[in-house]
Amino acid sequence: MHALPNLLKLLAARTSGLLNLADVGRDAGLPHTTLTRYLALLETAFLVHRLPAWSANLGKRLVKASKLHLVDTGLACHLVGTDHRRLSEDRSLLGRMLETFVVGELRKQLSWADPHTALCHFRTAAGSEVDVLLEKADGTVAGVEVKASATVGTSDFAALRELRDQLGKRFRAGIVLYTGDQWVPVGDKLWLVPLPALWLA
Repeated sequence: MHALPNLLKLLAARTSGLLNLADVGRDAGLPHTTLTRYLALLETAFLVHRLPAWSANLGKRLVKASKLHLVDTGLACHLVGTDHRRLSEDRSLLGRMLETFVVGELRKQLSWADPHTALCHFRTAAGSEVDVLLEKADGTVAGVEVKASATVGTSDFAALRELRDQLGKRFRAGIVLYTGDQWVPVGDKLWLVPLPALWLA
């Protein structure tokens, strides 16, 4: 009776993380078949969605697991029992919630602006990761990193640089969204961009 609500709480605590069905099933106390059905139900009800791994062959081993996000960041915060004070003190939690929020905003905007653009994430077995990739039908790609900070260093662009260098002309832009207020070019096709740019036309 309580298995589905408990599963949703568990997923809220793991929002923006890689989806490991074995781990989730163990922690939720659900067999694999039941967990698969429940996840399908939660996706159908638009409560959670999976962000698939980008599968283009870059000549190296990639992590193929999807990331899981709650559709509503406010609901995710409610389910994990957090408030403004806890978010301000727990930077890791804030980062996960902010990434989930950005993914949700991009999904909404692409649904009407460019529905043929695919959203996915990129992660190598060595740990290089880009939070969100936008791939157009012509194969061109843009990458978005999300940082819950007003200060960003050059290391925060490392994965975007790696992706840019491997994709060449297919790479259109790499953006680090942050909580500061300056637009800053950071090398070829790389930008530091304030979070409110999500809503600019």
